[in-house]
Amino acid sequence: MTESIHQTPVEESPGYDPAAIERKWQDRWEARGTNHTDLAAGARPFYALMMFPYPSAEGLHVGNLFAFTGNDIYGRFQRLQGHTVFEPLGYDAFGIHSENFALKVGTHPADLIPRNIDNFRRQLKRAGLMVDWRHELSTTDPRYYKWTQWLFLQLYKRGLAYKKRAAVNWCPNDKTVLANEQVIAGACERCGALVEQRFLEQWFFRITDYAGRLLDNLDTLDWSESTKQAQRNWIGQSEGAEITFRVQDLEELGGAATAAVVLTGEYLAEPVDIRVFTTRPDTIFGATYLVLAPEHPLVETLTTEAQRDAVSAYRERSAKQDIVTRKVNKEKTGVFTGSFAINPATRRPIPIWVADYVLMEYGTGAIMAVPGHDERDFEFATVFDLPIVRVVAPAGSSHPHAPLDAPFIESENVHVVNSGTFDGMSVADAKGEIIAWLAANNHARRVVNYRLHDWCISRQRYWGPPIPIIYCEKCGTVPVPESDLPVVLPHVEDFKPDDTGVSPLARAESWYRVTCPTCGGQARRETDVSDTFLDSAWYFLRYPSTDFDDVPFDPSLTAKWLPVNSYIGGNEHAVLHLLYSRFTTMVLHDAGHLAFEEPYTRFRAHGMIVRDGAKMSKSRGNVVNPDEYVDRWGADTFRTYLMFLGPYQEGGDFRDQSVAGVRRFLDRLWTSVLDARSEGAPDTAVLRKLHQTIKKVTDDIPSLSYNTAIAAMMEYMNVVRRGERVAHRAEVEPLVQLVSPFAPHIAEELWERLGGNGSVFDSGWPGYDPAMLVEDTVTLAVQVNGKMRGTIQVPAGAGQDVAVAAAMAEPAIAKFAAGPTKKVIFVPGRLLNIIV
Repeated sequence: MTESIHQTPVEESPGYDPAAIERKWQDRWEARGTNHTDLAAGARPFYALMMFPYPSAEGLHVGNLFAFTGNDIYGRFQRLQGHTVFEPLGYDAFGIHSENFALKVGTHPADLIPRNIDNFRRQLKRAGLMVDWRHELSTTDPRYYKWTQWLFLQLYKRGLAYKKRAAVNWCPNDKTVLANEQVIAGACERCGALVEQRFLEQWFFRITDYAGRLLDNLDTLDWSESTKQAQRNWIGQSEGAEITFRVQDLEELGGAATAAVVLTGEYLAEPVDIRVFTTRPDTIFGATYLVLAPEHPLVETLTTEAQRDAVSAYRERSAKQDIVTRKVNKEKTGVFTGSFAINPATRRPIPIWVADYVLMEYGTGAIMAVPGHDERDFEFATVFDLPIVRVVAPAGSSHPHAPLDAPFIESENVHVVNSGTFDGMSVADAKGEIIAWLAANNHARRVVNYRLHDWCISRQRYWGPPIPIIYCEKCGTVPVPESDLPVVLPHVEDFKPDDTGVSPLARAESWYRVTCPTCGGQARRETDVSDTFLDSAWYFLRYPSTDFDDVPFDPSLTAKWLPVNSYIGGNEHAVLHLLYSRFTTMVLHDAGHLAFEEPYTRFRAHGMIVRDGAKMSKSRGNVVNPDEYVDRWGADTFRTYLMFLGPYQEGGDFRDQSVAGVRRFLDRLWTSVLDARSEGAPDTAVLRKLHQTIKKVTDDIPSLSYNTAIAAMMEYMNVVRRGERVAHRAEVEPLVQLVSPFAPHIAEELWERLGGNGSVFDSGWPGYDPAMLVEDTVTLAVQVNGKMRGTIQVPAGAGQDVAVAAAMAEPAIAKFAAGPTKKVIFVPGRLLNIIV
């Protein structure tokens, strides 16, 4: 059972009242505009962006505060370095989370979300963030989503937005489409319902047109390497060949096979080609069958009358499976179409099958199956008794025709066999030669393929920005004129989704029936709303320009402040959000709206905090409510403790009993500053430690090593207070500046009491003297015959003779070193070992 925060006693410093001090300085910051950024004239602009939160009804989660505090520290540090820092914050408030909670509690999201935002804002202000609240935004504000709709239109104009019927993951409980990442082991990640596959008309963005640039640009970005690798894996570049297999018609097969290849009772009217993508063209001589995805458009054409019922039944069963389950399902099922195609390498007919382990979303939706050298193909061929041919063997193998009882998938120290004139070649050489040979005969071409798919942006829900499209029987698909934006989301009382796959907006007839902007005739609006990832794909562009209603982002402010200097957020968004915002930025750059094509110069992913070794969850009863801790300890203590838990980019384990140690550090800081003397000179040894601490903190903050920076300041405080000595002002004044990014309220108060002018955050960052970083003396461990006997202090740089003399002058050491010295082992600055 988690210990109550009220059970940990704390010795409070007289006069240090965190609640009063924090209220005072939050009020002052607001009254004086301390956190207001001069966007037009500010020198050395620095844009410090944090991922904006979803404003849940539960309020601010400690994970949010962990993330925001880390960004705030970095932003405040940059301000102390002389930058004009812009640190905005807003709310990612549209989407299924808000809508589902509204349905659960019986409240309309239009009423629920403003209340949630008010609560979030209250909690965020209590945390002491350096946010310029004048530029707060919410994705649910028509002044914002007007420009989200404008963004859609820019992609539509450039041919990058299109609508098509596609297989999607459908959650029957949430009544909405799910991305592949939202399906876990065949179930919806949100509610646990078993996911189905449906075919729906959906809007897509052609992000695949940008796959190469999205991949190549990663090498130029100052991002967390784990994040860049996650994007590389998601984009998934593979080089290979697109090979054409000609479907064999009735005359080519001859009379004996007539029954197997009659297509809907007739001959093929014209040649039919099946295109497959492969990264292993060297294995084409081992391709013994083709497999089409159940959704492949040629399935209907290629299915013979004899096989039609079997194929139809199989496709119907496959349609009930979600896409993710099909990817991981190990059971191999399939059905023969009754048709054959010619292998362009062997010139022999091979059967064409339909199977759900082939996905329409990857490659061409068809594969050449090489069971001798692919695990899935081998399993399928074994189940359906299809030929398995070896075409790759170990180099020097004397049995190239030996049957395979398992797929041979090695690619090192191997060569191709049973491949005509290519026998004996290495795999690498055979790939190039075979592609060239097939290409010369119009059977193949070199291609680069990507795992990345086009971005499905339409959702059949209510709580989102309406897609700005109108359908007219005469004019077809018509984009809403930009002058008519925003298309305002209407108030629909019954917004609960149903199982039809049609958006609740389709119930608002007075809203969706409109006049065609082109011909003036009867028309209707698109009733789908856009994905929340579109809302967040461009929000960073809007923050500096929230005062403008006539443009999404002001050109001069955008040129001054963007791209973002520093972006901090969770690794759970390493792929989709970051990829989508990169894509939209590239599109806007190509359209002439932006001068840059990458949105974030620097990105760092923060870690996750757990509690007492376990992930936080309501079911475990171990969720940390920030309000309780701020009430008890104060925001400064809570902020600093969160950063002290562990490496910021890894996270840490929240333990209630450890908070008190951080509070004691601030208590001692308070007392040390208020009691500091101005008379006399500061202690040289203490100043040396101060300069070492300044360097340590200066180096640690840019690398987000906040925990070690705090540890260094705590260590310095121990030196300052050693023996309950009274500190000199010169020993503690710079410490107030060092602490300020972590504990801004107490730093402001102490700075004022020290007589500082204005905000501590405008006082500059303390410097250090490199000469003061070197210790005058060093401590050596002394061993006699390898056993530890004590320590000695010697001048820095002292040699062996000085060290031995100092050791022998210590009676506690000398008594073990009686007798002649046989050998001395000396490690300068660290160790002395006397062998007697």
